[in-house]
Amino acid sequence: MALVELGRFDRQEAYIVQSRLEAEGIPSFVFDAGTSIADGSYFLIPVRVMVDDEDYAPARKLIENPA
Repeated sequence: MALVELGRFDRQEAYIVQSRLEAEGIPSFVFDAGTSIADGSYFLIPVRVMVDDEDYAPARKLIENPA
């Protein structure tokens, strides 16, 4: 089990993606969300959404086809 990057998003979108994944039973983690606040570049630093490597394919499919 290893974490892989699903994508980079702005802070709000990253949490929306995480919520959608969790609703489908796919555990996920948001990395770097605090960094953008701490250094004052809130809108400039992308936030990473990470998933287990085994969940990558279904997670990718879910965010590419959300409906």
